[in-house]
Amino acid sequence: MAANTPTTEPTALIAGDTAKWLKTLTDYPASEGWTLSYSLVSAANRINFSATASGDIYLVAVPAATTTAWVSGSYEWRAQVSKSGEVFTVATGSIVVQPSFGSAVDNRSHARKALTNIEAYLENAGNLSAASYEIAGRKLQRINLPELLALRDKYKGEVDREEVAANVGRGLPDRRRIMVRFGA
Repeated sequence: MAANTPTTEPTALIAGDTAKWLKTLTDYPASEGWTLSYSLVSAANRINFSATASGDIYLVAVPAATTTAWVSGSYEWRAQVSKSGEVFTVATGSIVVQPSFGSAVDNRSHARKALTNIEAYLENAGNLSAASYEIAGRKLQRINLPELLALRDKYKGEVDREEVAANVGRGLPDRRRIMVRFGA
């Protein structure tokens, strides 16, 4: 049994998946020669694609082979209809393009990356040998150990909160909460 085609634009899409939905615009029916196009814009990328007419409505179908090349990130989108030189914006929104599972993308949060880097720095005792030094008039100062340990603790707390939120989002219990029951 085939899945029903959505009738609204998605709020998230995984790169490498097919993007498909129907769009009904009663004021601009496809059967009267209107064309529908979408533009997705982020700080660094722009993606354009068009819908095809399906009677009075529009079918948006972007193949997986095309979305594979989409760069992950948050995009603002705009849908516009056009006919005979006239152009009208009919909808706007936002969408998150998530990386495909097979792509090499570091999806770790800032806190997790910082914690990993701090712990790696602390593991190498050579990193801690000189707090500051000067060579040929250029001075380099490293963060002192107590400040570094405080940063590690701060980021460890953030990572722990992220993990708890992710577990709660998946329906798992908050491991910080201890449940007790008193019997008679």
